[in-house]
Amino acid sequence: MFICVKSCEAKNLLPYLGPHKMRDCFCTINLDQEEVYRTQVVEKSLSPFFSEEFYFEIPRTFQYLSFYVYDKNVLQRDLRIGKVAIKKEDLCHHSGKETWFSLQPVDSNSEVQGKVHLELKLNELITENGTVCQQLVVHIKACHGLPLINGQSCDPYATVSLVGPSRNDQKKTKVKKKTSNPQFNEIFYFEVTRSSSYTRKSQFQVEEEDIEKLEIRIDLWNNGNLVQDVFLGEIKVPVNVLRTDSSHQAWYLLQPRDNGNKSSKTDDLGSLRLNICYTEDYVLPSEYYGPLKTLLLKSPDVQPISASAAYILSEICRDKNDAVLPLVRLLLHHDKLVPFATAVAELDLKDTQDANTIFRGNSLATRCLDEMMKIVGGHYLKVTLKPILDEICDSSKSCEIDPIKLKEGDNVENNKENLRYYVDKLFSTIVKSSMSCPTVMCDIFYSLRQMATQRFPNDPHVQYSAVSSFVFLRFFAVAVVSPHTFHLRPHHPDAQTIRTLTLISKTIQTLGSWGSLSKSKSSFKETFMCEFFKMFQEEGYIMAVKKFLDEISSTETKESSGTSEPVHLKEGEMYKRAQGRTRIGKKNFKKRWFCLTSRELTYHKQPGKDAIYTIPVKNILAVEKLEESSFNKKNMFQVIHTEKPLYVQANNCVEANEWIDVLCRVSRCNQNRLSFYHPSVYLNGNWLCCQETGENTLGCKPCTAGVPADIQIDIDEDRETERIYSLFTLSLLKLQKMEEACGTIAVYQGPQKEPDDYSNFVIEDSVTTFKTIQQIKSIIEKLDEPHEKYRKKRSSSAKYGSKENPIVGKAS
Repeated sequence: MFICVKSCEAKNLLPYLGPHKMRDCFCTINLDQEEVYRTQVVEKSLSPFFSEEFYFEIPRTFQYLSFYVYDKNVLQRDLRIGKVAIKKEDLCHHSGKETWFSLQPVDSNSEVQGKVHLELKLNELITENGTVCQQLVVHIKACHGLPLINGQSCDPYATVSLVGPSRNDQKKTKVKKKTSNPQFNEIFYFEVTRSSSYTRKSQFQVEEEDIEKLEIRIDLWNNGNLVQDVFLGEIKVPVNVLRTDSSHQAWYLLQPRDNGNKSSKTDDLGSLRLNICYTEDYVLPSEYYGPLKTLLLKSPDVQPISASAAYILSEICRDKNDAVLPLVRLLLHHDKLVPFATAVAELDLKDTQDANTIFRGNSLATRCLDEMMKIVGGHYLKVTLKPILDEICDSSKSCEIDPIKLKEGDNVENNKENLRYYVDKLFSTIVKSSMSCPTVMCDIFYSLRQMATQRFPNDPHVQYSAVSSFVFLRFFAVAVVSPHTFHLRPHHPDAQTIRTLTLISKTIQTLGSWGSLSKSKSSFKETFMCEFFKMFQEEGYIMAVKKFLDEISSTETKESSGTSEPVHLKEGEMYKRAQGRTRIGKKNFKKRWFCLTSRELTYHKQPGKDAIYTIPVKNILAVEKLEESSFNKKNMFQVIHTEKPLYVQANNCVEANEWIDVLCRVSRCNQNRLSFYHPSVYLNGNWLCCQETGENTLGCKPCTAGVPADIQIDIDEDRETERIYSLFTLSLLKLQKMEEACGTIAVYQGPQKEPDDYSNFVIEDSVTTFKTIQQIKSIIEKLDEPHEKYRKKRSSSAKYGSKENPIVGKAS
């Protein structure tokens, strides 16, 4: 399952009372109530625009995809203004559409998630005087998926009530400590008929007039100890489910509580605009994808490129970006991206009439290169930009040079010097970084430069602007203005720092394109930026840019480090369990900064500090999830290596899944990887999972990473091919129209006067394109059969009321 949130914007938020009505807002993306991402803070606005895109794999089941809008509070807890919660089954109705949702109020009575396992029975009971009555037996077995409270597992308990017109008998379970999946296994008894009303019609039935009026209500609570208990959800089950059977057992989804004492009318909290793409894929075994993979990998060799399967996919998808990510990853994995990107870029150039607009559009070529640079350029950005960005973000130097935005006491000349210092330092680092530029980027830049020169032979600057439009405008400048997006900083910078980074980014991208401009021109609209940029209108800057662009677009330029320098893969803040023991004999959890390269996994007290602990990648034997019951903590995994296992807790399920995935991939070729592991921990002389007493006992569960394979560490080609199959399936109607357009063109030797259905398609060779479409349809039809078998098996196996398909419990 994948989620892509492409745009997010709020409007008409509820203002503050009083003269200062504006709010400082941010938005979070949650699976149920577990936060997985948050946007930057937009200051002083009631209609904030969060210009960010989030793409992530969903590693677990969930009920709601939720979006919370917060008002940032520096001194107190952030205030939740409102939320949008979309049920998982409704996501397909909103996928790919831009929709405004009304914000709903947030309170403890509506914030529910999880499910309850319940069993009801009717028994005969003989009283002391010998008469017979009916007894209802309520067995509350377990709950699953209860929410985190303040980031930690809750202390849940349940109240069990039999409710009728004139009765409300309530009982209570024991409190279960620090768990989101409590096992209660408690039984409660309620008398539901008296001997005077008992009938012998059926000894296991309650009289109809009684049974219609009674229901069992289960309320889940988090024990607040010294503070108020928090409501976690409820279910209501009518006792008449036992009319036809003396026993009823099922899983129920928890529901919000009805606030009958509150007015149904709520304030208009505002609206949130979302563009969500949701996909749920089932990846088949590798052998099923051979034909589709082969057809896609032939794309760079097809003449013309517009008749290739990869290009056709981009033509028929509703959003080209959906096609670009899996295509780039698959072609990159098989070293086919450079010829494909070169071919589609050449097609772009045919339609470019002005050299000044070269590669400035949002075409398939530019999107492919953007995605490629994100995938392969992460380490390059880290070694080039991160030290300077850390210096900028950690300092409090003001760089504002707009007279309108200056604060009281600001000195514009000092600010200008601060800004120039940062720009010079960043620019100098970039133009000296050519030897770190990844080989695949250099190869594509070389092709772009050659094609641009051929297309505009009379323009001496176009060979530079063709490359700078990517490496400066779409790579360095973007990373500078949003370092958190490229994992160069752990969090969103504050407003002042964002403004500084924006000014630096504007200057850097203009400096980067300066080699293709005459000194009399300037791309700035603001007078203050034009004045500031005059500081850089020197021959030295132009020559430095030209030299850098020459170096990164040469066929001889390769990564100087090769495999000798470690490649940065991932870093972030998590909690790890202490390796040693404290004085009182217990091990605790501490927040640490983790960093993974192709050589080692390290953790530090803070980013940039010396490593406290290092695990060489070659020593990693397995990376697996850790059962929640081990420490009563969610989102835990273990790195098993030649010393003691390292137990780590990630901040959310998405982050945990990403760490496990990248650690497995970077270590999967290790010679001594384990085949079996313990899914729980060794405590008090035995393994909690299998109760074996020896600490070095062989694991009780097979490892999930599979056999070692010499593949790239960040691309799963089967998953990418499955994604492409799904896109073709969703776009079959447009594929059919494209096929019809090829037939029309072939018969009439050109487009007709009514080209509504195919005027937007690029069809250079109708015969070759038609043949490719026929191949695509044939392959997709063959893949449909195993997918349909899986869908039928899944729908028939999940019985309504099972843990996988729980009953939507009756709400108030």
